[in-house]
Amino acid sequence: MYKFFAQLSLATFLFSCVGGSPSTVELSPQKEEKIPERNFLALGDSYTIGESILEKDRWANQLIELLKSDFTINRFDVVAGTGWTTRNLADAVARTKPAGPYDMVSLMIGVNNQFNGQSIDTYKKEFTELLETSATLAHADTRRIFVLSIPDYSITPYAQAYNREKIARDIDAFNKVAKDACDKMGISYIDITTLTREHPEAAYIANDQLHFSAKMHELWATRVVSTAKIILR
Repeated sequence: MYKFFAQLSLATFLFSCVGGSPSTVELSPQKEEKIPERNFLALGDSYTIGESILEKDRWANQLIELLKSDFTINRFDVVAGTGWTTRNLADAVARTKPAGPYDMVSLMIGVNNQFNGQSIDTYKKEFTELLETSATLAHADTRRIFVLSIPDYSITPYAQAYNREKIARDIDAFNKVAKDACDKMGISYIDITTLTREHPEAAYIANDQLHFSAKMHELWATRVVSTAKIILR
């Protein structure tokens, strides 16, 4: 009898454990991780505005697309124009007064200084001033700036009428000045000149036979993206 009672009590206990009202576990809803919002200013010339290609195909616009899984660029401003030298760009920035501060600033300028036969010394002075201006627009932080080297247009059909070897030498000299200035100020310098020299094929040249196609701009954006992610982090 005692044994039967013990078994019954045990059964009742087990039943109460498994057969009673289920307990409710409150799960706090998972917060959806918000993609950080950033802003971006691109300074430059015809290569920045993507002369002869669609706006969506500009390297900077393609860069924004490459970044969108990690960052939302909620404001993207461009101060750039075809034919602009360093002086033209500096004047445009002073005139338009971009509404900083920006989380990231790019600078790509110098090809028209070279094309117009301006001196290296003039370029060095004005380029350095543009870097300083860029810093004031980038939270006074040079680590938020990156510079793209001058593409080599000597590989384009347009350059057939010119001394291609001299163009290439000049561009190397201007790029060295830019890189030295960036190194001195702790600014990221990204070489895209080699990409233009590695891809002289027609698919990488725009319809005007002087500027570069969307396909080339894609290569530039791809080369820039890792640096941009570090800057925006």
